[in-house]
Amino acid sequence: MKVRQISVFLENKSGRLLEACKSLAEAQVNIRALSIAETADYGVLRLIVNDPDTAMRVMVENKFTVSETEVIAVEVPDRPGGLAAVLAPLYETNVNIEYLYCFVEKSGESAMVVFRVEKLDEAIKALQAGGYNVMREEDVYII
Repeated sequence: MKVRQISVFLENKSGRLLEACKSLAEAQVNIRALSIAETADYGVLRLIVNDPDTAMRVMVENKFTVSETEVIAVEVPDRPGGLAAVLAPLYETNVNIEYLYCFVEKSGESAMVVFRVEKLDEAIKALQAGGYNVMREEDVYII
């Protein structure tokens, strides 16, 4: 139920994001979801990709600073209040959310929310008890 997320640290200079994306493309790594956070000096590119092992190898080979983190991906109804509803079980079990990002699936009926939380196993249990589909890693990679 946990998904591997790749975090790539990028200097805030023109072309670094392009270099990272081109490196992945040349290795046939498909980006399924992403988020970019920035500070004055660098950005953090967080990626869910179809082949995390290859992505890690390619980033290291191309001199990027990279790390891997476990996150959870949850299917949420794509309607007003969908995100608020999925947050409730986490709040009720006192699971702190460090960050999240989301995207709408092709069907338009549901969205996928990627969560980084302090207590992964507790979050998974709370979300499943709340009736949410915590997605398997292999299912996320083929979306």
